[in-house]
Amino acid sequence: MSRAERPVEVLRLEGLFRHIEKSRMVGVPILNPALRVQAVGFRPWNGYQLGVLITPWFMNLILLGEGEDGRLAERRPGEKISHAFPSGLYEFIVAEEPALAHNQGRYQACSLFSPMQPFDSQELAVATAGEIMRGMMREENRSGVSTHSREIAEAWGGDAPVTEAMAETTPSDEGPTLSERLETPLTRRELLTGLS
Repeated sequence: MSRAERPVEVLRLEGLFRHIEKSRMVGVPILNPALRVQAVGFRPWNGYQLGVLITPWFMNLILLGEGEDGRLAERRPGEKISHAFPSGLYEFIVAEEPALAHNQGRYQACSLFSPMQPFDSQELAVATAGEIMRGMMREENRSGVSTHSREIAEAWGGDAPVTEAMAETTPSDEGPTLSERLETPLTRRELLTGLS
């Protein structure tokens, strides 16, 4: 898709984060100098524009627009919203950048990578973003690993009990536990398409 064919909100998002890189992020040590801001793979999905935003400091799934319920402007920044994709449930956080203009500057972001030091080129980051966009739309990539930040924090903390809801969504006969998966190095295929 050429720049002229891309939706205005995607162009505005990319331009805004280029400005943020040259203003708010100047001198921040986590920036990866091999990378630049780029919006990748945006396409319509359930009343949104869905895609990946690459910056030198993060890679996020992004949802732009009102969505089918048309209530994003009513949501508070920091509020969490879960969306079901073929590969599973993804938790997004409502973010706000008034310069985006639509929906009082609100959009939704789901963190994929931060910081971005593992990426040694823009080409690798773009290829990864493309694989993520393809992989999340494939039901065969569904896994029992939670994408809810509360459950992930509990698992990392180790001192909070597993809730019944967590136990129901990750039964023991579906493979290794989250702890076992965290201790096992991922292959590049597993990183891009989900654990099998």
